[in-house]
Amino acid sequence: MAKRSKKKKPLLFISIILFLACAGGVGYWWYRSHASNFVTYPEFGIEIPENFSVHGIDVSHHQDNINWNLVRNMQVKDIKVSFAFIKATEGVSKVDSRFNRNWFGARSAGVTRGAYHFFLAKKSGKLQAQNFIDVVDLESGDLPPVLDVEQLYGVNPVKLRKEVKEFLRTVHDYYGIRPIIYTNADFYTQYLKSEFDEYPLWVAHYLQRDKPRIVRNWMMWQHSESGRVDGIRAKVDFNVFNGDSTEFLKLLID
Repeated sequence: MAKRSKKKKPLLFISIILFLACAGGVGYWWYRSHASNFVTYPEFGIEIPENFSVHGIDVSHHQDNINWNLVRNMQVKDIKVSFAFIKATEGVSKVDSRFNRNWFGARSAGVTRGAYHFFLAKKSGKLQAQNFIDVVDLESGDLPPVLDVEQLYGVNPVKLRKEVKEFLRTVHDYYGIRPIIYTNADFYTQYLKSEFDEYPLWVAHYLQRDKPRIVRNWMMWQHSESGRVDGIRAKVDFNVFNGDSTEFLKLLID
């Protein structure tokens, strides 16, 4: 009897391992199918969170020439590109080489548009704001202006926050609308902190299954940087608006 029981132990151990592996597989499947709101869309080349109703992209010269009509007409189930943020300026003098083409092309195709400035921490915030103002003419139906700040460039965080505030104040005073801050979750938490909580936040945070991991409230979430869209040859960032279509319309400039 003792010898037979010893032979059964390895079989019992193997059975337990197989059971745990199967249970883990089932648990992972359940997590992907139920706990997660992401669904794979081969046409877009990525997983997309379906619990949001308003989806959009952001582009710059890196996407080269864009056929905005194709972008606007692409729809898979309920997912379509409803808005696009377009890079306008960088630093104190640079203008994105595709800005005018994208700015007017998106409007003509019926894609709700917004413009953003890429911030250089070593440069004057006020002069950078003036560069943006000189280039971007916002109209009724456009999204609020965006400040893209995501790198220190060796600048002291206190100095960074000072220049960011100068940019935001100057742009706010000119357009009469509060700008949106774009950055990644870690950068906001480490360097911007609570000093900018009154500004709407567009946060980049990838590989998250339900929402970005950040304490404060947020308006938009950039959840992927590798999407595909008809009319754009290069990969493109994908975003969602944290609200329904009615709330999205309230965000637009009158």
